[in-house]
Amino acid sequence: MTTAVPTERRSWLLLGTLLLGQFMALLDVTIVNVALPSMRADLGASGSELQLVVAGYTVSYATLLITGARLGALYGTRRLFRTGVLVFTATSLLCGLAPTATALVVARFVQGAGAALMMPQIMSVIQLRFTGAARAKALSAYSAVLATGGVAGLLLGGVLVEADLAGLGWRPVFLINVPIGIAVYALVGRVAPTDRPSGERRLDLAGLALSLPGVLLVVTPLVLGHEQGWPGWTFPVMAVGALLLVIFVRVQRRVHDPLLNLDVLRVPGVRSGLVTLALTMIAYGGFLFSTALHLQNGLGDTPLQAALTFTAFGLTFGLGSFHWQRLPKRTHRWLTPVGMVISALACAVVALGFASGGHGGIPVIVALAVWGGAVGAAFSPMLGNSLRNVPPAEAAGASGLLTTTVQLGQVVGVATFGTVFLGLAPGAHAISITLALLAGVMALGAVSAAALARA
Repeated sequence: MTTAVPTERRSWLLLGTLLLGQFMALLDVTIVNVALPSMRADLGASGSELQLVVAGYTVSYATLLITGARLGALYGTRRLFRTGVLVFTATSLLCGLAPTATALVVARFVQGAGAALMMPQIMSVIQLRFTGAARAKALSAYSAVLATGGVAGLLLGGVLVEADLAGLGWRPVFLINVPIGIAVYALVGRVAPTDRPSGERRLDLAGLALSLPGVLLVVTPLVLGHEQGWPGWTFPVMAVGALLLVIFVRVQRRVHDPLLNLDVLRVPGVRSGLVTLALTMIAYGGFLFSTALHLQNGLGDTPLQAALTFTAFGLTFGLGSFHWQRLPKRTHRWLTPVGMVISALACAVVALGFASGGHGGIPVIVALAVWGGAVGAAFSPMLGNSLRNVPPAEAAGASGLLTTTVQLGQVVGVATFGTVFLGLAPGAHAISITLALLAGVMALGAVSAAALARA
């Protein structure tokens, strides 16, 4: 699994299995949100404990992605993915059986670590086992799962909590992962070839000692700050984290066997691709968070009703991710900037639709569908163009950067635009202003995407 092999049916079966694991991990980013009131009633959890149930997963997940990518390069993607699935599945069971809020918070932190071991391996497999049109198709599947995971989490969470299966309340939100995780673990063992030792067994401990606290100190205030009204500790902590990451980058350039090979940034298309990806995920995270709050708190929707509003966006995103290759090949390079422009315009239409004070009716649903289809058609070519020139030897570094950018982008989007939304007077004005700003972010993404198209 550490060397490129010809694309074959077994490779597609392997990819499907890995993507099932990815979908499971993405569900848990959002699936718990709708279960929080039930958790509070059952466990007597405080507001801060509930916040950590949500944030703990995201913090450990984002913090360990770079490390997970490097460990995969050293010890094998098969071994690391299965280890991640095992940790994720076991802690999902612990979450579902948690007797106290404290036990649930601890389990959620470890569950995020399991996800961080899984996720970078998927992109490494795509880079190493697929080429040409097959790689484009594999990236399309990856993008579709990435797009629909968060929305599906909202929907599934609402269904499970309202169903109250066997009187278990919120617990099936976590327990559903157990049979899926067992199946993924067994299937990967059957369809993935045995890992071959890389010959390098050194882990950059200096880089690890800088990157882990650096990312942790940046991510934690971003995740917790907007909920707590940005208390005084948040900005100094982020500043210390940013300083550690600057030192980390300088150290990585001098280390023979670095945790993150920054030479990948010199590959044509990688830098502009990462900028475009970051702006896209910032907009996506800010959109899901602020719109879900507006629908539930402002318009009185149930969590399930709010999730259904996102269905048009999620479905067309998936369709766009899968079917963009049917467009003329000469247009593929420019799908990302054009898709970002259309997305910005559709977002502006949604903002205008909500400005009336209601749900916006059919125009908002149509605009959400157009927005999802446009960003879906843009996303897969974005990944493909970003990684097109990355050599196999640098696949792990590229995977670590890409998956970390995806996660941090969403975190920054939630923190930044969640703060903007919550800082405005509640109602139509708040969501309209927030979405208008998000349209601006996507317009910036179109500019960086144009640079990517020319790379």
